[in-house]
Amino acid sequence: MNSVGRTERTEPLNVTVAGACAQSRHLLEVLCILQQQLLHLSDQTVCAVSEHLGLPVGQVESVVEFYSFLYKTPRGKYHILFSNCPSCGFRQDGRNLLHVLCDRLHVVAGETRADGLVSVDETSCIGMCDQGAALLVNGIPITRLDSVKIMRVAERVETEVALSDWPAEWFRVEDNIRRSGLLLKNGFAAGAGIRAALARGFDATLAEITRSGLRGRGGAGFSAGIKWALCREAQGTAHYVLCNADEGEPGTFKDRVLLHSHADAVFEGMTLCAAVIGAKQGFLYLRGEYRYLLPQLQTMLTHRREVGLLGNHILGQRGFDFDIEIVVGAGAYICGEESALIESLEGKRGVPRNRPPFPVTHGYLGQPTVVNNVETFAAAAHISLRSSAWFRAAGTEKSMGSKILSVSGDCSAPGIYEYPFGVTMRQVLDDCGARDVQAVQIGGPSGTLIGSAEFHRTLGFEDLPTGGSFMVFGHERDLLAMIVNFAHFFAHESCGFCTPCRVGTTLLKNGLDRIANGHGTQYDVDEMKRLGILVKQRSHCGLGQTAANSVLDCLHRFPHVFEQRLAQDSHEPCFDLDAALEEARRITHRDDAAAHLD
Repeated sequence: MNSVGRTERTEPLNVTVAGACAQSRHLLEVLCILQQQLLHLSDQTVCAVSEHLGLPVGQVESVVEFYSFLYKTPRGKYHILFSNCPSCGFRQDGRNLLHVLCDRLHVVAGETRADGLVSVDETSCIGMCDQGAALLVNGIPITRLDSVKIMRVAERVETEVALSDWPAEWFRVEDNIRRSGLLLKNGFAAGAGIRAALARGFDATLAEITRSGLRGRGGAGFSAGIKWALCREAQGTAHYVLCNADEGEPGTFKDRVLLHSHADAVFEGMTLCAAVIGAKQGFLYLRGEYRYLLPQLQTMLTHRREVGLLGNHILGQRGFDFDIEIVVGAGAYICGEESALIESLEGKRGVPRNRPPFPVTHGYLGQPTVVNNVETFAAAAHISLRSSAWFRAAGTEKSMGSKILSVSGDCSAPGIYEYPFGVTMRQVLDDCGARDVQAVQIGGPSGTLIGSAEFHRTLGFEDLPTGGSFMVFGHERDLLAMIVNFAHFFAHESCGFCTPCRVGTTLLKNGLDRIANGHGTQYDVDEMKRLGILVKQRSHCGLGQTAANSVLDCLHRFPHVFEQRLAQDSHEPCFDLDAALEEARRITHRDDAAAHLD
């Protein structure tokens, strides 16, 4: 978002909207641009966008309501969002930094101050888990927060200092690459993978990708070569390449590093895929929290066009035409699901599609589409350059190659670690300086919660598959608080399409809140087990099917976490009448004993 304090706009609304529509043909990007400029999207703005883009008002309205970073009511000129990810140090020295800032700025969390200067709120993980407590101010990350820095932030907001004049070191985001392997250790010269593919031939390049055993690095593990082949064979008027850079799983930040320091390999992998399947157009769908990377990525795309690596007749090869466009998301975890991502790219709510048909035959605009994530495309580029044998030499029989891990939480050296598949959890813990570990959350909240008795287990598709998140929790951590955080995340991020997920995630959240607050009973525990299985088995897409994983894993491996919080009574009422009267007490400005039932 804007890197300076935003100013009031005086030009007519239709001129502002026309300017945004001229910058992008994608509805979501147009709305994000207008959000930056106008600080909110009013009914009048929605109607103007609808008219300029020729879209139904209802479609534009539904998109605005769906995404977390789009607002119907005004945000502040300084819009501050704290990451509430449990592994990035949201609470520093026992003090909630969000509340410290709110107190200093005299603003209520979740609201905009009356003078319109500032708004402060929480958001889900922003992909800075290795950088300490972090926030976004107008979309720009500030990391390694403490109470002193928070006070300095407040001073600059109050005096309306432009962000460009804030200390540059506040905005520095380190890669923190602690261990390099196949992808991170080996350099990659722009164009090297494409030249190797041209020399080999595109048919042979597809065969090389398939022989390598490269599987999707997002967690599902489908063969990249087979996916490309299926898309290549599918009938359509056009074929498309989509790079899923919408990593929203709390505790995951590897794509941030790959896009910052290894984007050439990512773009190269997309171009190779395009050559194989016959695509002319590709898209990189960048998560909204990484919008700050957009100028750097656009500069790199421009350079690749200038040196003949994108555009018409790539490297002089007649008919080899391909280009890449970047579209930025707006805060919706569900858009990491490939069909929801496609819906979002098409200017709709990010609701997963019914499958089949699959994107390889009916994807973007109903045409054959390959969707792979950032790490997968980077790996494909290296394979084209270095061969399938080079790739297969690392890993295991069923999990070839390496995996990049985002390690965070209670360890002395959080950051990026790349290992051959088959590495044990114990090895990772030793390398990152984790001591006295109570549990590790593998693959983020949707993954697997593992206790110390299982640290001998290995990372790989045959044992513990992972999209990359590796969250470490020491014995001083309250595991129940972590599980509560995850449950709130899934309830918030549910797209609402299916009842098992829409209702089930909320009921799980409410049940966990009751136990965490000391009002839960064994009935609540039993109900969560039943409900968790129902949500897992009956939900429409992967979000719902994995939303209960952390709850079920914790109930299975750490039952004492729940048991020690249960109320002693055999029955607890589900409705707290005294708590329900809180709003009445607030309205009447009463908080005396007579205003309470106790």
